[in-house]
Amino acid sequence: MQIRKSAALILTSVLTVVLSVGSVHAQDGARQDMKAAGTDTKNAAKNTGHAVSTGTKKTYNKTTSGTKTAADKTATGTKKVYHKTANGTKTATDKTVNGTKTVGKDVGHGTKVAAKDTANGTKKVGDKIAGKPTPQ
Repeated sequence: MQIRKSAALILTSVLTVVLSVGSVHAQDGARQDMKAAGTDTKNAAKNTGHAVSTGTKKTYNKTTSGTKTAADKTATGTKKVYHKTANGTKTATDKTVNGTKTVGKDVGHGTKVAAKDTANGTKKVGDKIAGKPTPQ
């Protein structure tokens, strides 16, 4: 019976040691899993931060470039409008001056013709009054 008790005691001791080592090993595995999960989370956060930073920089650069392009096109368009307006104003001024000269010439000519007609009419009336015959 003593052998049985000794065997039982040895078997119990061995099982206790094996089970305790197994639980320690299981705890180390859980600890390692938690550590790995933390590391993975940290790396994912870093990668996300880098991606957001890169996207923000790209957006900033594109916005800056687009704003510069818009400003350049606006400046170019403004210059074109200015030159077209200046050219149109000069053309209108030239045409107004030419039109005024033409009207002035026409008025001057009309005044001369009217003066001659008035002089001739006055001469005819004077001749009638003087009794001169009307020329044919």
